[in-house]
Amino acid sequence: MTSQANSGPSGKVNLRRQLMLTALENVPFEGWSSANFHRAIGCIGADPAEARRACPAGALDLALEFQCWGDDLMAIELESADLGTMRMNERVATAVEARLNVVAEHREAVRRVMTLFSLPFNGSRGARSLWRTADRIWNLLGDNSDDYNWYTKRAMLSAVIGSSVLYWLGDSGSEVSTRGFIDRRISDVMRVEAMKKQMRNMPGGASILGAVEGLARSVRPPMHRKEQYPGWMAAGGQE
Repeated sequence: MTSQANSGPSGKVNLRRQLMLTALENVPFEGWSSANFHRAIGCIGADPAEARRACPAGALDLALEFQCWGDDLMAIELESADLGTMRMNERVATAVEARLNVVAEHREAVRRVMTLFSLPFNGSRGARSLWRTADRIWNLLGDNSDDYNWYTKRAMLSAVIGSSVLYWLGDSGSEVSTRGFIDRRISDVMRVEAMKKQMRNMPGGASILGAVEGLARSVRPPMHRKEQYPGWMAAGGQE
């Protein structure tokens, strides 16, 4: 693998993806470890310097690339889903379920990712990864929010995805059980909107809620220099 072939951004993404897929088969035994990272470099015959440039955080970058790969597979899976006939909460639940299903055969790799991201010094990267998945789902579902809802939708869905992954990892393999859990978590989120409607019907509630929403409307989603925000994703995977 030549240095020239991997010198550009797309080359780094391709090399990172190749290293991840090579390391993936050994994750159940070695985890997302430095040893596994270096083994993958040797297996594909990559230049160690190029591999380090593509993955400056080493094995952690492979774990993050695994998450991006899962998001890509989910997007492909959703292309064949009849989302147009579903209510919005069903669309979101279908997307979350699809995200789990596409990595079902790599359950141990997912478990290792969650363990890695639970470490204090990796927490921010893990949270960013969850946000990226939530952002990908909302974009695939055609979300066009242009106010504070852009953030609240992704924050709430990130929480749903995180709890759903943990439930799925502890599940005995019943897809019905996991889908039921996802539906319940999304229903919990939808209750927030229901509470807002109830508040509008309370004496003085409409004016209070209107004032809060008026302030919130001044918040806009990142339309420029999105690379500074957690929802931004470069073409082909990680930012």
